[in-house]
Amino acid sequence: MVAGGLGPPDGYGGYRRKLVETLRDRGIADLAVLAAVAATPRHLFVPEGVRHRAYEDSAVPIGGGQTISQPYVQARYLQTLELRGTERVLEVGTGSGYQTALLAQLVGHVTSIERLPALADSARAALQAAGFGRNVHLLVGDGTMGWAANGPYDGILVAAGGPRIPEPLVEQLRPGGRMLIPVGPAGAQVLTLVVREGDGLRTTPLGDARFVPLIGEHGFPLS
Repeated sequence: MVAGGLGPPDGYGGYRRKLVETLRDRGIADLAVLAAVAATPRHLFVPEGVRHRAYEDSAVPIGGGQTISQPYVQARYLQTLELRGTERVLEVGTGSGYQTALLAQLVGHVTSIERLPALADSARAALQAAGFGRNVHLLVGDGTMGWAANGPYDGILVAAGGPRIPEPLVEQLRPGGRMLIPVGPAGAQVLTLVVREGDGLRTTPLGDARFVPLIGEHGFPLS
């Protein structure tokens, strides 16, 4: 499916194929992740003014001081979660909804939380326009609190950097589950893999990261 570059017949197929090849060259080897990228119309998830940059391997502003992350970073997140297709996953920071669309193709159910109502509305509209959302529950709220009603989660993906690992997210992670979160002060975050093992956690640093601040009760205060 990846080699064929399957995706919606919208005139952007060549750009998606090129992006898939870029990700493959950079070490993304999970075929399901690559296939999801090939099938997802990323241009629907960015503002019209920057739509010409939709398939660049770079972050793009989406309004409200937020960005749609670099495709490589998002693909690396998804590959590191080692998804198998049936998981329940919590996404903290819906943003544009693009990563939500990728997750919708890779897992059984996605719960996604966005702090900013305007971004949540545009993400919901983009997901509908792209044909995703059947297995997505999109909420507006404090992502650092998680959403216990839909848990426990096999995977948690945090798309913003916080000063510490939020305790509510740990509590909602299933034993054996995996969480990816950038941790540390603004400008000096470390992308961290968190695995829940019994009553404890195993944390593995994966390298430096630069994300927007994780705002909320268990993150940074709103300035």
